[in-house]
Amino acid sequence: MASETLTNATLPSHQEVQDETTETESREFVKNQKRYQDLIATFPHAKGWRPKTPLIEYNGHWIVQPLLEGWLHARDFFQARPIDFIVCSYPKSGTTWLKALTFAIANRSRFDNSSNPLLKLNPHELVPFIEAEFPLYPQDDAVVDDKGNTLFSTHIPHGLLPESIWKSGCKMVYIWRDPKDTFVSMWNFFQKERSDHGPLNSLEESFDMFCQGLSLYGPYLDHVLSYWKAYQENPDKIMFLKYETIRADSLPYVKRLAEFMGYGFTAEEEEEGIVEKVVNLCSFETLKNLEANKEDIKAKKHREDIPSSFYPNSAYFRKGKVGDWQNYLTPEMAARIDGLMEEKFKGTGFFEHGE
Repeated sequence: MASETLTNATLPSHQEVQDETTETESREFVKNQKRYQDLIATFPHAKGWRPKTPLIEYNGHWIVQPLLEGWLHARDFFQARPIDFIVCSYPKSGTTWLKALTFAIANRSRFDNSSNPLLKLNPHELVPFIEAEFPLYPQDDAVVDDKGNTLFSTHIPHGLLPESIWKSGCKMVYIWRDPKDTFVSMWNFFQKERSDHGPLNSLEESFDMFCQGLSLYGPYLDHVLSYWKAYQENPDKIMFLKYETIRADSLPYVKRLAEFMGYGFTAEEEEEGIVEKVVNLCSFETLKNLEANKEDIKAKKHREDIPSSFYPNSAYFRKGKVGDWQNYLTPEMAARIDGLMEEKFKGTGFFEHGE
């Protein structure tokens, strides 16, 4: 039997494969969007932080309609693999920084500090949200290798993650932040939305809704608790980090994260200061001052109806400071949310080990 010799000319290029994946994912979402919209119409609705943007309840968590459509699509179609790594978080709790760190760690052998895509692209363009972006390939051919993208992210609570994530055995990292700073960061972030969805509620009214759990992606404390319990049950698959702790001393946690991801730093790399270079490249100050993250630059999106598409890249880099809530919240407001947190995590071992 004669054998055929395959040449590069007969094999599809990575770009052709990526383009085909892009078209398939986009077509699949559009095909199901009407079904999702009809289903969502039957769910409970509530007033959102903006008059024209209601929150919709799904299994005890609140979300806006475009993201819930994506959430349902991820539930039905996202197929995680054992090689994948998922960055998990609640909005405004350190997501952008953690995305940058995971990308820099996983790709440090491919790019040096002068050629790293983080210098020209926002971290959200490199580590896509499974519920918000279709396709899930970064749209830069130099970013993904022949295996395609293996870094993904989500704000979905642990109990509602797509089944394929926990079935695949892939690893996850979760980052949480003081709820007072999380709220303040979120409220300021929403003010930078460029849309016609009406004015943002007052800080006091938004804070009251936040404490009630009427917030994007649902009750914040429930979100943290879902990942804390999952981490306790399976610490080999879930890494649990606190934003404030990493900000105070990044190096040891970046080394731990790299080891957990399967990209541990070698002794030679540590001697050469590679860990410090990763930390510096991904620092708030470095990322904020890059041209890619300036005021008028907006990340490429494939669904213009997604809320994040209305934010300039600069909106993701406000202050990043620990304790900024003191400039916004009264002592009574702080005591209220601290009390809710104490009650929520009582008896879970969180305060002994979660910090």
